[in-house]
Amino acid sequence: MIEAREPEPGRNGRHTHNYMTIGDVAEFLHVPVNIDDDPLTPELLASGVCVDSRQVRPGDIYVALPGDRFHGMDFVGEAVRRGAVAVVSDVPTSILPALVVDRPRAVLGPLASAVYGNPSRDMDVYGVTGTNGKTSVAYLLDAALTGGHRTTGLITGVVVRGPQTNCPGLRTTPEAPSLQETLASFRDQGVDAVAFEASSHGLAYGRVDGTYLRAGVFTNLSPDHLDFHPNMDEYFRVKASLFRAERCRLGVINIDDAYGSRLAAQIAIEMVSVSTADPSADFFAAEVRAHARGTSFTLHSPYGRFAVNLQLLGSAQADNALAAIAAVAATGNDIVSAIRGVEALSGIPGRLEPVDAGQPFLAFVDYMHNAAGQRTVFPFLRSLTSRRVIAVIGATGDRDPGKRFPLGFTAGSMADIVVVTDESPHSEDPAELRSPVVAGARAARDAHVVEQPGRAAAIELAIGLAEKGDVVVVAGRGHSPILVAGERSQPFDDRAVVREAILRRHRSSTQLPAG
Repeated sequence: MIEAREPEPGRNGRHTHNYMTIGDVAEFLHVPVNIDDDPLTPELLASGVCVDSRQVRPGDIYVALPGDRFHGMDFVGEAVRRGAVAVVSDVPTSILPALVVDRPRAVLGPLASAVYGNPSRDMDVYGVTGTNGKTSVAYLLDAALTGGHRTTGLITGVVVRGPQTNCPGLRTTPEAPSLQETLASFRDQGVDAVAFEASSHGLAYGRVDGTYLRAGVFTNLSPDHLDFHPNMDEYFRVKASLFRAERCRLGVINIDDAYGSRLAAQIAIEMVSVSTADPSADFFAAEVRAHARGTSFTLHSPYGRFAVNLQLLGSAQADNALAAIAAVAATGNDIVSAIRGVEALSGIPGRLEPVDAGQPFLAFVDYMHNAAGQRTVFPFLRSLTSRRVIAVIGATGDRDPGKRFPLGFTAGSMADIVVVTDESPHSEDPAELRSPVVAGARAARDAHVVEQPGRAAAIELAIGLAEKGDVVVVAGRGHSPILVAGERSQPFDDRAVVREAILRRHRSSTQLPAG
């Protein structure tokens, strides 16, 4: 309760206020340095931390991690050639000054934070975790903080953005050294508030370790990533770890979610609750209305009652905006400025993103990639039309197979036409990957189901089927610009492919027959 293989971002330059000597690092890790006979070795300066030998730069500490197929020590020679000054690992070496620890991944985040000068201590850092909504809440946090004239940084799977930084996000939560270097870079750019996504993989692998949060936001939890987490209890435990007292000062918890209520009851830090269903929550959104031009609600808060009018589509954005406003207001920022900030946000890439090429039907690209996301998005799409909802769906390969049948079943229950196609199959056979999704969609017995190999062909088919007043949604990949099949990665942007399909349809319909 409150009272009233590509380099990751951050490797383009040095951003640190805190060079450490190898001796300092050894003291920090509480281990001796295995060194040669050079007495000056402990005085060598470390200016960075890196886990990929291909990305090592002069002055880096190379942290050699054990892996499933290889060990980082297999590549220590390359790290030496690129200028590493020391190695941290669980096995010794005589090639470099070595600091041997039992669990190198466990020390990676704190070490990187120390080498880069503990940047999260110099800014208000907001971390967002949950199954769905992380990216949207991070964007909304950034907007709310900007509304209050804060200088912001944003770290998501879509983009890494600061005053002098703008590059694609390569993973939801960057590896710990990249995250710390990016935070240090933001600090050097004058940033005083950062929003970032904390995925369950990121938390489990310690990528967030060493980062201190002014506030953590919990959105929701539903079955996902159960190929990585053995069960929902473990998935929840990992998510809840963001809110440990040693790294998070305030928790902002969605208590409409069953796991959110469970988290609210167990965390030992200051907490504010948010809800669209429970008026007793600290921040309560009433009268939520989602329509074709945006989403509105009435906010009840410890600071007063406010009308909020978002440009973002779908009722889920009321939940997301509510969490962002609550986090910003509860950490001492002006709530009116926060509201004006979120109201100014015109869209989030790949989140119910409309594609308008002059067609007589609505078309959207959305990231919904699990049944819980579908249950939020499809009712909104249905509210936009008295005609048909046409969905293009698929499942990503080498990911949680347990969500494939439910993905198809939910779409089959909520759409009129379901086109099942390929997403990024990775190493899996595309036909085998489609099979449980098709089975789920057909089991619903409510929709016409078509299996169409090839994502471009499936989008073309869906656009060709659309009639005046229909709604078409291409789901699953959102903003992603790359499709991965086997060892091949190819450029593929659903938004561009949808637009091209609409324009081709328009050209073919206006083409005069040969005389």
